[in-house]
Amino acid sequence: MASARTLKTWSWLHKWSSLVCTGFMLLLCLTGLPLIFHHEIGHLLGTEVEAADMPAGTPPASLDRVLAAAQALYPERVVQFASQHEDSDGLWFVTLTPTPAPTTDFKSIAVDARSAQVVTDIPVNEGFMHVMFRLHVDLFAGLPGKLFLGLMGLLLILAIISGVVLYAPFMRKLEFGTVRRERSPRVKWLDLHNLLGIVTLVWALVVGATGVINTWADLLYQYWRHDQLAELVAPYQGQAIVPAGERGSLQSSLEAALKQVPGSKLRFIAFPGTSFSSPHHNTFYLLGNEPLTSRLLQAVLVDARTAEVTAVPATPWYLTALKVSQPLHFGDYGGMPMKILWALLDLATIVVLGSGLYLWLKRRQPQSLVEEATQSIGNIGDTQPARAS
Repeated sequence: MASARTLKTWSWLHKWSSLVCTGFMLLLCLTGLPLIFHHEIGHLLGTEVEAADMPAGTPPASLDRVLAAAQALYPERVVQFASQHEDSDGLWFVTLTPTPAPTTDFKSIAVDARSAQVVTDIPVNEGFMHVMFRLHVDLFAGLPGKLFLGLMGLLLILAIISGVVLYAPFMRKLEFGTVRRERSPRVKWLDLHNLLGIVTLVWALVVGATGVINTWADLLYQYWRHDQLAELVAPYQGQAIVPAGERGSLQSSLEAALKQVPGSKLRFIAFPGTSFSSPHHNTFYLLGNEPLTSRLLQAVLVDARTAEVTAVPATPWYLTALKVSQPLHFGDYGGMPMKILWALLDLATIVVLGSGLYLWLKRRQPQSLVEEATQSIGNIGDTQPARAS
């Protein structure tokens, strides 16, 4: 049996890590719930853009025509990125900004990939799902907000681990899954809190840990650009961004990139001077066709003037970890059954967090931390034993 000093230490860790992160974890669970079904909600609200039906076998239009159609709407802007949806190649989404530099001032244009006709000018930075997304990702605070939520995620992991340690002495005299309905409401909530905390343990650890990794995404990509990418484009150092009028065929560049990774498909393109490319390259980010590689990005750098491939850098381990973590966090790799499972586990975690907060707010007579520790469990709270009504 753990010593009183050890239990006192774990109880202190569980109490304060839980109390500090609880409010933010509740926010993330509440905002994450609609994000699990963002495509379905988009269809319901009429904000999801879909390609028009065309006869099977309709050939795709040249990528040069697609970009020309998008830029004709905003000729004073430059194209930063172009991408296609992972599940459909019927549309191109083209991002246009005042300059190639990172900015929040952008226009997003949907262009039919077969006819090269503009489908719609997609509203950005507005609507219910945008608010949910920003609250979930960075609290409307950019990189500082992401890093802050990453810290809260680390505290959540500490709260879960410490809760598991304290669960063992609590359950010594109770069978697993016991909910003492004959006791007071607080005792019943304590038992339910403990049960759901253990049931959601693995899921909460996976989602919490992958969420922390995702908050580091900007820093990881910045490191990659300043480390590996900078070395690859060193021969072009000091040269200006290749002007749009001097660039070769983008369609030829795309075909050259796809030949480098047989069986791959395009995820997105970063154009010269943008944050995910160099001043001299069209950088194509490709996805593989295997279950694992379908989530991993492979960069291919193509000279913007000549349309010739200049580098196919190996993906570093830290970007691999980032890309593998994302489907585990969002639950978007198993279709609707996986989304429903993720939603149910999210709801159970909301109950764990909310009940833990309730138990702490309703605590009664002060007790020693060791006594309290033997009755604490899960992801939240400084719970104390409730007495019979």
